[in-house]
Amino acid sequence: MKRERILQFGALLWLMSVWILLWGNVSWGNILGGLAVGAIIMVLMPLPRVPVEGRVHFLPLLRLAVMFVYYSLQSSLQIAWLALRPGPPPVTGVLRYQLGIKSDLVLTLCIDVLNLIPGTMVLEIDQVRRIVYVHVLDMGSQKAVSQFYRTVAQLERLFIEAFERDSDWKPSPWHNRDQQYDDPAQEGSS
Repeated sequence: MKRERILQFGALLWLMSVWILLWGNVSWGNILGGLAVGAIIMVLMPLPRVPVEGRVHFLPLLRLAVMFVYYSLQSSLQIAWLALRPGPPPVTGVLRYQLGIKSDLVLTLCIDVLNLIPGTMVLEIDQVRRIVYVHVLDMGSQKAVSQFYRTVAQLERLFIEAFERDSDWKPSPWHNRDQQYDDPAQEGSS
């Protein structure tokens, strides 16, 4: 089975599961109805093709999930302390970080995780240069700024280990396709 077929089958199972959850009970009728509705949705409203260019490594993916929970708890406690402590409001600001992530899909997942960590909000993404601009709630000390950079570097490393190891990397035919239309040097050469 090709990877694309496996992903389509997974999407069909996901749609079937949502259908069953909407009806509230597992029965043969709901399973068959969910498969039928899922197939109709996939045929009539197909999602755009998203290139999958690496391989999933489950142990690093598990470490990524554990670190995400840890960073979320740590950040939530820090935000609670900032809200409850006496004194002036925290110093906020925007920091940038250049990611070494190659795939747009993995970049999107990484941005989603950054946005889910309390106290951070990705404001802008430079897709070509892979630079993210992140609003950080607490920049009151060099220690807090360094902690932000360590957190993002750790998440980046875990995403690369989980999805983009160089040994498994196979760029899709669509990799960087959109960037050639945005590059002024490419437009002049056409």
